[in-house]
Amino acid sequence: MKRLALSAVLCLLLGLGRVNAQADPGSENVELAKQLSNPVASLVSVPFQSNWNFGVGPGPDNDTQFLMNFQPVMPFALNKDWNLIARVIVPYLSQPPLTTGGATASGFSDILASGFFSPAQPKHFIWGVGPALSLPVPTEPTLGTGKWSIGPTFVILKQTGHWTYGVLANQLWSFTGDDSRSSVNQLYVQPFGAYTTAKATTYQLSSETTATWLQPSSNTWTVPVIFQVSQLLRLGRRPVSIGAGYGYYVESPDGGPNSKFRVLFTLIFPK
Repeated sequence: MKRLALSAVLCLLLGLGRVNAQADPGSENVELAKQLSNPVASLVSVPFQSNWNFGVGPGPDNDTQFLMNFQPVMPFALNKDWNLIARVIVPYLSQPPLTTGGATASGFSDILASGFFSPAQPKHFIWGVGPALSLPVPTEPTLGTGKWSIGPTFVILKQTGHWTYGVLANQLWSFTGDDSRSSVNQLYVQPFGAYTTAKATTYQLSSETTATWLQPSSNTWTVPVIFQVSQLLRLGRRPVSIGAGYGYYVESPDGGPNSKFRVLFTLIFPK
């Protein structure tokens, strides 16, 4: 399965190279591609991110977990000085057994809603800060935490020339929910660096690191390193972005994944 995923990445990257030769190289496409690398850009976008996580489950008979994230981004102008960027992540999981003798499960996982208050005219750095709220929607215990959680979130980044680099993070603590479930105390950190070419191709290296502080030290950290490539193009007049990526888990809890394959498709609604 891993070889198939790697082959798919290579084939898609070659395809993106051919598309790149045909894509509109105009400055509008390049600017849109750069805005997609900015989590608090004033741009409505609707990403669909499909992930195949390999090596999930106990023992040698581990399996593949499928995760599809629906991630709409909606900016609102509060006044001439401030924007509010609303970001929602709705995950759908197809989960193999996580313990010996366990059962498979599929359905929606916890929904994460974030709001970033960001300056409309940033100076040296682009930044945003605000609240994050996790909503427990799953009925299957293995698909979510069973807890309502809240905490701060922030992003800071720099865009200069073809480059975008920065970090997005949040910290969540549970405050109510199923009393039989463990409390939530979780950190998420996403450092990222991206390079956008003159033909609106973006190469990105990132991590999506999670620390679950209440777990034993051997199970605290999940640290993937992900390389992905995306291409902005147009379907008729509608700009869209397509891409693919591959990730390796430097650190993972017991039964967690060891690598991943990702496919991205983003609808874009410029002003």
